[in-house]
Amino acid sequence: MDSDIIIDLQNISIFQRDNLVLSGVDLKVRQGEFIYLIGKTGTGKSSLLKTLYAELPLNEGFGSVCGYNLVGIKSKDVPFLRRRLGIVFQDFQLMFDRTVHSNLIFVLKATGWKDKVAMDDRIKQVLEKVGLSTKGFKMPHQLSGGEQQRVSIARALLNDPELILADEPTGNLDPETSIGIMKLLIDISKSGRAVLMATHNYALMEKFPSRIVKCESGKVLFTENRTD
Repeated sequence: MDSDIIIDLQNISIFQRDNLVLSGVDLKVRQGEFIYLIGKTGTGKSSLLKTLYAELPLNEGFGSVCGYNLVGIKSKDVPFLRRRLGIVFQDFQLMFDRTVHSNLIFVLKATGWKDKVAMDDRIKQVLEKVGLSTKGFKMPHQLSGGEQQRVSIARALLNDPELILADEPTGNLDPETSIGIMKLLIDISKSGRAVLMATHNYALMEKFPSRIVKCESGKVLFTENRTD
């Protein structure tokens, strides 16, 4: 496999329990690519993302993400895979009983960091990256929706991932805030990370054209790269 391929799926089938959701899926994603994942509700977008971060088991075909073989991946290896990727959710999934800084500390400790100075330095770096360098002491409820999503993106960047999976990251945001989040995600892809973003927001896709992958009728279809 080429060293710059972050996602390599070959003829995979994806199941939710016993229900076949997607079949015959082939997909390659390279370093620094920004890709939209589209499709109507229920067509398998979230199932595909869950397969990529090993929430759903992969039993048919070949699948590799960040160098990890998804077929038969052992449960003890899943946390190591997830350190190589970052996940951004529509509903932010922050812990509202602690500050922004404490939210990020929790993730670092959970992924094996021990040195407090190093953790504080890393948190400072990612908050600067998302434009929230002065917000670490805030509680999530004191932030706007757009700021909460920026914290979510900062959290996804903590372990310097090769891949960002974003599941409807602008779904709860107003149009102007959504544009800011899009610019941030595209900037992240330009730094060499692959970004795969599930979305229903066609206005954003018009404003920020890029490669599109579509879930439809149990298949994953490709459109031409959009560059205009």
